[in-house]
This record gives sequence, C-alpha cells and structure tokens, in this order.
Amino acid sequence: MSFVDVIAKKRDGHALSRGDIDQFVQGITAAQIPDYQASALLMAIVLRGMSDQETFWLTDAMLHSGERVDLSDIPGIKVGKHSTGGVGDKVSIVLAPIAAACGVVVPKMSGRGLGHTGGTLDKLEAIPGFRTDLSIEQFKDVLRRTGACIIGQSASLAPADKRLYALRDVTATVPSVPLIAASVMSKKLAEGGNALVLDVKCGHGAFMKAEPDAAALARLLVAIGANSGVRTEAVITNMDAPLGRAVGNAVEVVECIETLKGDGPPDLTALVIVLASRMLVLSGRFDERGAEPAVRGAIASGAALDRLRALVEAQGGDARVVDDPGRLPRAAHRRPVAAPAGGYLATLQADLLGRASMALGAGRQRIEDRIDHGAGILIARKPGDPVREGDTILELLYNDDRGLDEAAALAGAAIRIAAEPPPMRPLVLGRVA
Repeated sequence: MSFVDVIAKKRDGHALSRGDIDQFVQGITAAQIPDYQASALLMAIVLRGMSDQETFWLTDAMLHSGERVDLSDIPGIKVGKHSTGGVGDKVSIVLAPIAAACGVVVPKMSGRGLGHTGGTLDKLEAIPGFRTDLSIEQFKDVLRRTGACIIGQSASLAPADKRLYALRDVTATVPSVPLIAASVMSKKLAEGGNALVLDVKCGHGAFMKAEPDAAALARLLVAIGANSGVRTEAVITNMDAPLGRAVGNAVEVVECIETLKGDGPPDLTALVIVLASRMLVLSGRFDERGAEPAVRGAIASGAALDRLRALVEAQGGDARVVDDPGRLPRAAHRRPVAAPAGGYLATLQADLLGRASMALGAGRQRIEDRIDHGAGILIARKPGDPVREGDTILELLYNDDRGLDEAAALAGAAIRIAAEPPPMRPLVLGRVA
C-alpha cells in the first residue's frame, strides 16, 4: 500500500493494520517518509484516534526500530520513571539521585521541551559541560558508578520516536493519548528497566486536561508495560499550576538543588517523596511502610545531594554548581508581573506560563531554535495565597526582550484573582497499578 493510502485510511477513521504501522515506523526510521507525509498521518491520528491494539503495535514497532538496552550485567533492580510533561516539572533531576541513594538503579532516558512543557535534557544542559548524548556503554558505566544516569535518545534507542517527537512538537500533534503512550513506552521499554513509575499529569499545564482523559492514558500506559513484562505503576498528579516556584532551565536546576538540601517548595517536595517511595516499593527493596522514611532519610542525610553531585560529574558537568548554583547561567533582566487587584490568587494557569517561558527564550517555537538557559519565570505567589493589588505574582527573567511583551501578556492572562479562597485540588489525584 502506498503511504498516501495509509494516511487516507486513518483520515477516514479506519483502523491501521500491523503492516500499515510497520510501514510508517520503518519509513520514519530510514528517513524514507518525508516530514510532510509523517505530519499528515500524525494529524490524522490526533483527529481520528487509535484503538488499544493499534497503540500496542505502534509502541512495539517504535521500540524495535532500534536496540533495547541490556542492563542484566548491572546488579540490582532497575526502576525507571517518566512524566507525561508539565510546567516547572523538574522532578526527575531530584528523584533519580534520591532513589539511587536508597540503592535503586535508575536508568533514565529523557526528552527535550515539547510544546509548552519543559524538557529534562534542556534543564540539565544548563549545567556547564553536562552531557546527555552518551553512548550505551557510557550510559551503563555511569549507572554502575553512580546508580543513576539521565540521557537523551541516542540514534540507536527508539530512533523512530526521536524523529516523531520533534515533529509533534512543531505540528500541534502533541495531545493524543495513543501518540503519547507509544512515545513514552517505546523509550521506557528501550531503557532496559525491570519496573517503571509514571507521573501522568492532569490539568491546565498538561496534555491531558481532564481527569478521565488522564486516567485513560494512565491505564493504557500501565497495560502496555504489563504486556511487555515490566512492572508498571502510574500516579495521576495535578498540573493546573506550575510545579514549584521556577519555570525555565537554570532556575529549575537551582530549585532541584534546594529541594535535595531539604529547602524545596512544598508541592515539589511532596510529589518527589510520593514518586520516590513508589520506586522503592516497586524495586522490592522496601515495603510500603519503609519506603517514605528511606526517601526522607536520603534527603536529610545529604546522601541524595551527594549522588546528584556524582551524577553531574560522571556526565561531564561542572559538579561545583551543586554547592555554588551561581555558576549556572543567569538572566540579565527581570520584569515583575503584579496582582491586578487584591484578594486571593485563584488561578496561575500553567500552560500560559509555559508559553510565556518559551517566548522569553526558555523553550523552542521551532526545531532549530536555541535555548536560552538563563531565561524563565520565578513564582512569588501560588494559588490560594492572599494578595494585595500591586503585589508581585511573577518575575519574568530574560536576556533578549524580543519576546518580552508576548510573555508579559501571557503571564498576565494566567493570573486570576478572586474575592474568596479558591477550592484546591489535591496534588495526587489517583493511582493506577
């Protein structure tokens, strides 16, 4: 079948066969399908959807488009973690060293910014010298030495997803349950872990805005993992407002360091403790009662911070930033965004702040855009806080003012003040095991 016929088949709402999906993935991997045709099929999938069976086939084809890491020669249970993407979501940079300090091996393949959401790789590359482009042997060597390693997708690991990921970012084809599920799980299964904890975001700043959609994605992800022999669990978490008080790259690394020192913002700290505890339980090293105390102990003792220092050094980064965050890139200018009225901060809409951060240079509008690691947003007030008219709600951090007016408009639109304290959703909305 010609690829045009495959596009038309999905455009008209029909299910794709295993052969159709293999043709798509093999063509993407070999660069035989041009971007415009790949983008057309992606848009058809967004509009028409995929059955669970189609999604299983797509995941499997993307997984087998490259090699699968064999970690059997590294002692211990390997537990991966993945987030479906949010604003201010720097959890992996805190979580990996904590779990490693507790004796769990954490292989982590991460992505770059996608749409309005930030990317773990972009944040880590704010650290001078930090390398995310390690070979598989280098990846395994860092795991042996530090117990954790965070890398990008190499040419050999799920290469079909690497190309599709970049296309989805710039063609408005990100918010699709089957495409998200196949992208996430092809990478996670390629990592070679024995178990996996997923953070499925829900709310304004997530690709899944409604809880039923987030729950459906969580169930699909867990089913794919179970069918592949990987013990998988998903936690559904609130992403109405940014996580923590920093949005960007270097500013989020600073917040990660503060959290590992025990001085992080309450919401980020609470979520890290929940997810790290689940990783410890899935590893089999701790039971339900012992996991959380072990996580808290790794932070309080400084063991987790030491592990971050070791990870940064092992991946070529300047480990001095852990003790001196001032060595990270900074923005030359700041612009405050004030409360337009007194009352309570009812809404701090995460997706608009993600877009504002992109406009300042902290994210990409096009594949070829360069990241400004110093740009971003600092959050002075969180939803539920009382405010007076003129109080600073946010600070925009920038080096180049070309996107400043757009960022200020988006930031202003993200803020809503109410006369009464707003109802607050819990941080953890559910769990699928």
